[in-house]
Amino acid sequence: MATTEWPAKLTAGWLRRRYLSGALDPEQVIREIIRRAARDKAMNIWIEPPADAQIRPYLEALSAMNPQEYPLWGIPFAVKDNIDVKGLPTTAACPEFAYLPDQDAAVVARLVAAGAIPVGKSNLDQFATGLVGVRSPYGETHNALRPEYISGGSSAGSAVAVARGQAVFSLGTDTAGSGRVPAALNGLVGYKPSLGAWPVRGVVPACASLDCVTVFAHNLEDALAVDRAARGFDEADPWSRSVKLQPAGLPAKLLLPEAPPDFYGPHADEYRQAWERAEAAVQALGLPVERVDCTLFSEAASILYDGPWVAERWAGLGEFVEKHREAVLPVTESILSSGAAERHTAAGLFQAMHRLQRYKREAEVLLKGAVLMLPTCGGTWKREQVAVNPVGANSDMGRYTNHCNLLDLSAVAVPAGEVADGLPFGITLFALADSEHLLAGVGAQLLAESSSPEVAADDVVLPGMITLAVCGLHMRGFPLEKQMLEHGARFWQEARTAPCYELVKLQTVPPKPGLLRQAEGGGSVELELWQMPVASLGSFASLIPAPLGLGRVTLADGREVTGFICEGYAAAGAENITAYGGWRYLPVH
Repeated sequence: MATTEWPAKLTAGWLRRRYLSGALDPEQVIREIIRRAARDKAMNIWIEPPADAQIRPYLEALSAMNPQEYPLWGIPFAVKDNIDVKGLPTTAACPEFAYLPDQDAAVVARLVAAGAIPVGKSNLDQFATGLVGVRSPYGETHNALRPEYISGGSSAGSAVAVARGQAVFSLGTDTAGSGRVPAALNGLVGYKPSLGAWPVRGVVPACASLDCVTVFAHNLEDALAVDRAARGFDEADPWSRSVKLQPAGLPAKLLLPEAPPDFYGPHADEYRQAWERAEAAVQALGLPVERVDCTLFSEAASILYDGPWVAERWAGLGEFVEKHREAVLPVTESILSSGAAERHTAAGLFQAMHRLQRYKREAEVLLKGAVLMLPTCGGTWKREQVAVNPVGANSDMGRYTNHCNLLDLSAVAVPAGEVADGLPFGITLFALADSEHLLAGVGAQLLAESSSPEVAADDVVLPGMITLAVCGLHMRGFPLEKQMLEHGARFWQEARTAPCYELVKLQTVPPKPGLLRQAEGGGSVELELWQMPVASLGSFASLIPAPLGLGRVTLADGREVTGFICEGYAAAGAENITAYGGWRYLPVH
């Protein structure tokens, strides 16, 4: 094989194209990851770093899996060390707490079954208690871009591993913002699904009723690919629930805070300016924008640590802490022990629950059909500054994140430019638990991911445009081509799906094709790729009738693009026309 020119950032699309063309194999990728982990050893990213012996069984298992059929085949990922990986110690960043699990956490097992490779266990704030990334006996995790600054936590190593090119994606956890703050501080996407949408079986609990497993990635496409493999009900997990992700869509309106957010830290002014630029960018999307009072979110957030939920942390870890106080970092011990305070009474718990329920109802009304945008963080700190004010600095970092799980919201943190040289800025989009698809739609517009530099030079997508895959009446020469043209779209290139789709002829007037992804089997279907202005996608999507919608379509070369997909229920009674290879080849439409 020719010498590989490795990008600093690894993405699933870049790897899959090279795997499928034979230009690269997973063994080479793992060798490069091990080299990079050794290079960055002083950054304290790993507790159990990548090593050939522990990764070898996963590499060998790939030989029995067809890379065309497994969407995450050969894709390396990091695992936060409060999530079980069979055969590797789970420490939760406390050596005395360590145990050796005999099975993978449910979410890890699902990703491995999809072909992904866990490469190591990443560093974290001890017992997932913190948003700064410096509370670990394994060392303070350095920011990926500016090492003198905090990485964010508690999923510190998970984020920095991805940002430093030592994994394509990583698993974190999120109780108060741990899956979003590190994303913002390291220039990543941080996707936090709805509570219970991904199983938490095999995860060391922080607050069991609020905990989520999350994903960090360089782009939304990769995060959603992980979501497709990880999502689903787990009957063995008492916190699991069925939360189906609908095809990506756009909200009826975008919500922005009525009062300017507060900013803090040594770059407060630069953060304020970055926020103003982000507001301008979201207003330019062409969606209705409404200013709203965000008091309910800050009031809900105050319940997390000032209220009885801190007692839930103590309920899960109190017995260990009481027996091993010397093993727990002083700041962590202080926070956990506060959960045993006499003020946390049963009556106080119910009072807080009733108060929170009112906030939940207010949030349901406010966010119905809408997406809220807030800064992910209002500032950042140098690590030495956090050492001087560990509790106050940590509290600041959760100012715009703590409310999320208490209110049963879904969220995605996305990059939004820079604050200063090498310091990224990020915003978070929030939606109701059953409206995650709106996050995917708005996030894709904001990121305009199809202009990713990993796309080959002859596949350049113009700035402000998004790739749209069409497989039926919107193709050239068919009746709805005019809708594409009316929305400023232009034909780009022909393509084919990965061989895991079924094409059906829907019983509509006129008949339409429906593209459905299959867990097993299926075929490759011809389609067209068009470029459409990002600003036009919302009005175009509003014209698409059920059961069709916009979602992610995997192409034969490994790319994932926005495209027409069909709800599964519509397959009942529809004619399977996959064998024709595409709508254009059907004898009679």
